[in-house]
Amino acid sequence: MASNPLPFHHPARKASRQASRDPRDDILLQVDHYIGIDVGTGSARACIIDSKGDIVGLASENIGLWQPQTGYYEQSTTDIWRCICVAVQRAISQHNIDPETVRGIGFDATCSLAVFSNVTDEPVSVTGPNFDSDRNVILWLDHRPVEETEKINATNHNLLRYVGGKMSVEMEIPKVLWLKNNMSKELFDQCKFFDLADALTHIATGNEKRSYCSVVCKQGFVPVGVDGSVKGWQEDFLAQIGLQDLAEDNFKRMGGVDGVNGDYLSAGELVGTLCEKAASELGLPPGIAIGSGVIDAYAGWIGTVGAKVELESEQLSLDVAKNDKTQAFSRLAAVAGTSTCHLAMSPDPVFVSGVWGPYRDTIIPGYWMTEGGQSATGELLKHIIETHPAYNQAVSVAESYNINIYEYLNEHLREMVEERQAPCISYLARHFFFYGDLWGNRSPIADSSMAGSVIGLSSDQSVEGLSIYYYATLEFIALQTRQIVETMNTAGHNITSIFMSGSQCQNEILVSLIASACSMPVLIPRYIHAAVCHGAAMLGAKAASADAEGKTEDLWSIMDRMSKPGRKVVPTDDESEKALLAAKYKVFLEQCQKQQEYRALVDDVVGSWKST
Repeated sequence: MASNPLPFHHPARKASRQASRDPRDDILLQVDHYIGIDVGTGSARACIIDSKGDIVGLASENIGLWQPQTGYYEQSTTDIWRCICVAVQRAISQHNIDPETVRGIGFDATCSLAVFSNVTDEPVSVTGPNFDSDRNVILWLDHRPVEETEKINATNHNLLRYVGGKMSVEMEIPKVLWLKNNMSKELFDQCKFFDLADALTHIATGNEKRSYCSVVCKQGFVPVGVDGSVKGWQEDFLAQIGLQDLAEDNFKRMGGVDGVNGDYLSAGELVGTLCEKAASELGLPPGIAIGSGVIDAYAGWIGTVGAKVELESEQLSLDVAKNDKTQAFSRLAAVAGTSTCHLAMSPDPVFVSGVWGPYRDTIIPGYWMTEGGQSATGELLKHIIETHPAYNQAVSVAESYNINIYEYLNEHLREMVEERQAPCISYLARHFFFYGDLWGNRSPIADSSMAGSVIGLSSDQSVEGLSIYYYATLEFIALQTRQIVETMNTAGHNITSIFMSGSQCQNEILVSLIASACSMPVLIPRYIHAAVCHGAAMLGAKAASADAEGKTEDLWSIMDRMSKPGRKVVPTDDESEKALLAAKYKVFLEQCQKQQEYRALVDDVVGSWKST
């Protein structure tokens, strides 16, 4: 197995560069590359960056997704790994990258549960009732363990403080409990459990090291020393919920006890090196450094908040003297895709009701992360548009202009402003009030039973009607972002800017709405389509910096060096529009609160009814 390469800024490498005086030799200097692999809900992406952080290769491959019944979502690590290999090979070949120049690889993935055999290390099916498929991943958005989640939250165990007071159905312990409740004892006893990002570093290296990001954020692990935690895993909690068998052999099936029979790492720390089998499948040489993985949203934080930013100027600047970790404390990373995650770092723990965390050590050792979120944003927009009667007509017109449906609707809204001589787009939807928790509420209500509501619904089935409904959905996303930011700031955070990444960055109306609703600038990264996998690639750079003792360069230092400037979107300066959005926010809050009141009112009446 190859030895670890020297980090890019290692004195020996620097001396080697300085020793080269002949310009012809400079041309032959080897360029180091790092690969970031991002496994999202629908695709695997491979991003190749150079030592400056510039993206020099990018490719993706769609992942299989199975939905055996309503609310169930499954994937396969075999299929995911195949897609990763295709994406890596394509990125390398299409951009003529020499595989020998790759120094490190970092992974991020959705916070999904991956199950393997502790006997054969082969995938174990999660598809009941027979458990005979090749799908061994329960996806994050799978909502099968509703009863298990309720049982877990009924314990009121102290560790629930670190997930906003309630464990979400999206987390992995409820899914493990569902498997125990539905598998035979013999099969369940053979299972070992990984967060998907950890499963990928396991496949890449053969090692079973776990990332703090995975186990702390999604599996109920409390870092040693936090709140009296001794082993990380909470044995009394597992016993209360019926998973006491996972405590056997010092929690071996969950990753073990740190320093005893397990090893836990912060983001990008060295897991090991690329094994022969994985190297052959990826088309890379073995021995490449592999960094500890993170949940995909956290890679979005890494890929955005390190940008050198002058918030007072019109353009972002590379010439900002101060860009240390303290800058991150006021920056909220909004990673927007199918859903949106809102991440903030703090030097001390900040407890926020209905918001996940605080999580220590997940990204940078000793620092805390808090994670809010919206269960569906991209998926919500897609649903609202595709279920409207005018959808097919709108798509047909959009295709004739060779633009996507979102671009078309945005342009149509602008045309409506001109035609109706309206002061702004917001004015068009002034009497339309949409509350969009169609998939429940992740933050700050933390109530999976929340639903949607509309006030102002008409019989309009035209493209104009679709445009208003679409705009109201954008408005809901922005107003709920304000609700999350205000809740976090009230609890003790000091968020003054939003660093956004993901596909929704392309939507100018949405980004402007978020800036105006929250009264703070929104920063759009240079790599709109690749901020998450760009962050994952930085994990590869960190792993490659490991010295003989395995110590790596500080992650913030890497982010500072490799992050790129982007574009700033400022709040509206139109006082009338500000007042309208403020009024709509009051209605938004009332819709949120009244829904809970109405449900409670009805539940008091029907609670004693017998189900038929």
